Amino acid sequence: MVESTLQSKYITAYDFDVAEVYAYLNKIFEERVVVLDGGMGTQIQSYKLEEEDYRGETFNDCPKLVKNNNDLLNITKPDLVTEIHEQYLRAGADIIETNTFNGQSTSQ
Repeated sequence: MVESTLQSKYITAYDFDVAEVYAYLNKIFEERVVVLDGGMGTQIQSYKLEEEDYRGETFNDCPKLVKNNNDLLNITKPDLVTEIHEQYLRAGADIIETNTFNGQSTSQ
C-alpha cells in the first residue's frame, strides 16, 4: 500500500491516529458534501505583504527576491498561515490544505 510505504520512508510519527482520521473522512464522505478551503494565495495577497515579510530573519541573506513565495511564510510568518486556515475553518471548511503550492525545488 502506498500509504505504508510513504509512512515508513518519510514520516517517523504522527501526533494523531491515522486510522481514526481515515474512518472519520470515509464517514463524512458518505453522509454529505465535504467543503475544502479556498485559495490560500488569494488570501495571502490580501495582507499586502512586502519583501521583508517573506524574508523574515531566516531568509535575510537570500540573494534573490522572495516576495510572493508564499511557502516561505510557513517559516517566516506561521501565525499568518494559521490565521488564514482558521478563517476557512470558521467559514465552514471541513478540510484545509497545506500552504505548499511551490513546495518543490523547481519553484524555489
